[in-house]
Amino acid sequence: MACIFCEIIAGRVPGKIVYTSPDVTAFRDINPQAPTHVLIIPNRHIASALEIGASDAVLLGRLFEVANELARKEGIAEEGYRIVINVGPNGGQTVGHLHLHLLGGRRMTWPPG
Repeated sequence: MACIFCEIIAGRVPGKIVYTSPDVTAFRDINPQAPTHVLIIPNRHIASALEIGASDAVLLGRLFEVANELARKEGIAEEGYRIVINVGPNGGQTVGHLHLHLLGGRRMTWPPG
């Protein structure tokens, strides 16, 4: 089965895209856990954070750069927000494509779950 996130990037599956560039795409989560819940993904398929290596440093920086830009655009930067990366089934990763969750618009609790 094809990766759902790769299908969204390719435009074959609809997504509420909020940001796109040659290397990064961001779209609204279909099951939001906060008033703002955006997924930020590399356009190149990387299954999980376990596959990130030294050669991915620039791409990883871009993901965080986009997260910060979207936090400002969404109006959550001042009050604060959470960036989450789930890794593997026990870490809560449900789609096998590296992605950052940008969550905000409400007070976050700890521990997260």
